[in-house]
Amino acid sequence: MSDKRDYYETLGVSREATDTEIKKAFRKVARELHPDVNAHDPQAEEKFKEAAEAYEVLSDQERRDTYDQFGHDGLRSGGYQSQAQGFGSIDDLFSAFFGGGFGGNRGPAPGADIGVQTEIELEDVLDGTAREVEFEAVSNCEHCHGNGAEPGTPIKTCERCGGSGELRSVANTAFGQMVRSTPCDQCHGDGRIAEEPCKECSGLGRKHAARKHRIDIPAGIESGQRIRIAGAGHAGETGAPPGDLYVEVHVAEREGMVRDGQDLITVIPVDATAAMIGDTIGVTTLDGEDEIELAAGTQPGAEARLKGKGLPRLGSSRRRGDHRFIFNVVVPANLSDEQKKLATDLDETITDENREPKESGIFSRVRRAFG
Repeated sequence: MSDKRDYYETLGVSREATDTEIKKAFRKVARELHPDVNAHDPQAEEKFKEAAEAYEVLSDQERRDTYDQFGHDGLRSGGYQSQAQGFGSIDDLFSAFFGGGFGGNRGPAPGADIGVQTEIELEDVLDGTAREVEFEAVSNCEHCHGNGAEPGTPIKTCERCGGSGELRSVANTAFGQMVRSTPCDQCHGDGRIAEEPCKECSGLGRKHAARKHRIDIPAGIESGQRIRIAGAGHAGETGAPPGDLYVEVHVAEREGMVRDGQDLITVIPVDATAAMIGDTIGVTTLDGEDEIELAAGTQPGAEARLKGKGLPRLGSSRRRGDHRFIFNVVVPANLSDEQKKLATDLDETITDENREPKESGIFSRVRRAFG
């Protein structure tokens, strides 16, 4: 009896799986096991070979029927030998599915992304703003326009790789021949070589340069959110796209205002006497000075709000949140003898009708929240 794993188990499909399901399963397994993305796993190539062999059998109806009836022994007695055993053919098999093989040249490398930070004020969140950011980036050489050759001089086909940009090598292993492809060490994967390299960039076609970019920051943005500017990152190799620029926006803290989504929160200290008899209090909002009413009998932690004085939602500046004001009732200290007498006289007149209702005030709200 063969000690090989069941082909259906290898691909993770049932024995009733359709051709489409088998193909889909192999694509998934192959991507997960591809040796190029599993360099940390020394068994990756073996696992990939096993999956390729399973697909070869199950995708061929005649071989699948033989396997279903007689198992691995039936395939062996029938003279079948897996193409995957040669291993060089797995490169072709992977190319058929995904357009590239092990270590194969995948064309010029695209440019890397760049991340920068900028800061705005809380007021800027209302209507949005703009900032200019500065950063270092790899850019196409202006002198040679990115082709690496001194202007007016020819560019010839690389003789080492014949213009393919890659070098292939074949090695004999215990599994058969293994084909590896690496970028050409002469043209660095471009397939062409400048007869006279550019004097400005030494033939690289790119060089570091300081750059500036104006960023439009939308209304409603929150601290830590990023803005992506496509194509504003490092330049890619010849023929490859540039990377992107990511700008992380930090909203500076405003003294006395705490952001809670679209709302703003301000804690206002009020004297106990004002909380008892009521008052009109001047407050500061992002729109300027305003007033709120402190109702008579206001309890510690009570809240008032100015609707529409908060911040807009990202992507919509029409509707704003509220500015909420939480009252911190301050009990007076260091009373004089006269003040103590007045307080005592007042206390003697307090009845149950003057005390906080059972379901109002901050303490009852805390009890409801945690009860």
